[in-house]
Amino acid sequence: MKKKLIILLSVIAITSCTSTNKPTITSEEWGSVDSKPVYLYTLTNSNGVSAKITNFGGIVVEFNVPDKDGQFENIVIGLATLDDYLAGHPSFGSIVGRYANRIAEGTFTLDDTEYALAVNSGNNHIHGGVENFEKKVWNATTSQDENSVTLSLTYLSVDGEEGYPGNLNVKVDYVLNNDNELQLHYTATTDKPTVLNITNHSYFNLTNFKENILNHHVRVYADAYLPSGIGNIPTGEIASVEDTPYDLRQWTVIGDRIPSSLRGFDNCYCISGTPDNLVLAAELYEPQSGRLLQTYTTEPGVQFYTGGSLDGRNTRNLDGQGRLMGACFEAQHYPNSPNQPNFPTTVLRPGETYTQLTKYKVSVK
Repeated sequence: MKKKLIILLSVIAITSCTSTNKPTITSEEWGSVDSKPVYLYTLTNSNGVSAKITNFGGIVVEFNVPDKDGQFENIVIGLATLDDYLAGHPSFGSIVGRYANRIAEGTFTLDDTEYALAVNSGNNHIHGGVENFEKKVWNATTSQDENSVTLSLTYLSVDGEEGYPGNLNVKVDYVLNNDNELQLHYTATTDKPTVLNITNHSYFNLTNFKENILNHHVRVYADAYLPSGIGNIPTGEIASVEDTPYDLRQWTVIGDRIPSSLRGFDNCYCISGTPDNLVLAAELYEPQSGRLLQTYTTEPGVQFYTGGSLDGRNTRNLDGQGRLMGACFEAQHYPNSPNQPNFPTTVLRPGETYTQLTKYKVSVK
């Protein structure tokens, strides 16, 4: 039996010229972690769209796309050096796992066995624990053809890592093609029953960080969201967004919806993605650049987070102005699903394959 989930992180940009150059992928030494070499890879397609990705945490360090005037700029928050990432960061562009988002009190029960996870967010577990996927050096291989370049990353998460059961083999393929799509394809298998919920945690700012995201326009195609309580743990209710501040079904200026007393959005929206149904989950638009970011996914949820905890430290792009400088659309299963039987399951069993597809698509208008 196959359990399908693909992440397709896709960006399409309109360029003012065409090129006969073939896509390229290059690498440079970027340091080491625990004597394991770390590289920074640059994927460039025939149109000049490029992405810089490191095998440390699978981090998308830069994503360079054009605006309505054809000006290429980076639209994701990234750091300048490996040492900056090693100093700590709020998951900038990382592969997040084994479990994205929160698990209440760091415990869950699977097949009558209780598992205790690392507690690293108050009394709760978040984003896979203390030494999660974003802090691992992944094995890397590259390939290319006439239309695309691929960076393939693999990692073995051993049985008991951060408290999770099962030896988990994970693969992520980043593909940049001549349609200006940066695709992230995730697959995983396990030798014991476990839970799994992976996402990408890129922070987007369509102005290239010239200003915060309060003037960005947002739209989320969700009729329901997950109310949460202490520690931002879902209560278990799946509530309608109707007549609430969380209703973003029509275009909304982010700054018009966030009172100055609040830190911003950090909410899981319920969408209709399934392994066989890729849906448009959310859109982000910035009028000055004309850039439009669309999030498509096969996942049942997307966490919309506006960077309320950013403080501007150790960030190459932000010039000390961190808060509300980036928006995340983290396509994923629901937070705390292992403890909420009414939520879509995140259980992965031997003989099944986890795959995921999410597409971040950029154009101009």
